Amino acid sequence: MPDASFKVHAMELGPMENFVYLVEDVTSRRCAVVDPAWEVERILGRADELDLRITDILLTHSHHDHINGVEGVLNAASAEVHLLKPEYEFWQHELDRPSLHHGGDRVELGGTTITIHHTPGHTPGSACYELGNQIITGDTLFVFGCGRCDLSGGSPEDMFVTLRNMKERLPQDMLIHPGHNYSVSTTSTLGEQIEGNPFMHYDDETSFVHYRMQVHDRTRDEPYDAVSKQQLKIANLL
Repeated sequence: MPDASFKVHAMELGPMENFVYLVEDVTSRRCAVVDPAWEVERILGRADELDLRITDILLTHSHHDHINGVEGVLNAASAEVHLLKPEYEFWQHELDRPSLHHGGDRVELGGTTITIHHTPGHTPGSACYELGNQIITGDTLFVFGCGRCDLSGGSPEDMFVTLRNMKERLPQDMLIHPGHNYSVSTTSTLGEQIEGNPFMHYDDETSFVHYRMQVHDRTRDEPYDAVSKQQLKIANLL
């Protein structure tokens, strides 16, 4: 049964197929916007349609395609910006008194508790936001993919550890909400990712790094679909 205390509303915006999420706390009508970008008026309009008051902004990371609407939302709403301290230091941007967090911290959105996970790899301070049995993963984990590690601040070694930890520590029925619409489906369970996400199939760091940095982007096209362990073995990639 889904948690009735909150709802997650997805909006696909901008030229890079970004997902912007509105997290609704049902009782208080408070709303957190996750990674506001591209079309601020549509974000604000959707919140109005849902009769929500934007009080918080949650950033999964600081790349331009995920934060270019922050100022616009702040100009329209009195909202608190949340991000991990390592990401703020990496970003080096002068936000007006943001709330800086560490992995394991919690944000209270009315009656909804949001747990912040530190998931480095795409950037040093990338974050995932867990609420109930759902998790918003930004560019850490896509449906049948994961974020690039060759951009500024990226680390395939960190990404290997992050994805291994998610696989081992989170429940398999947890629903993931990715940062981009790059796949055949917009959401998935973690269990489905363990079975079909090629990045989840690697047990050693060296092979993972080689696949992420040298192979993946040359051999897979969007929209991403499931890749089994057996398929990787047949292709001599595992």
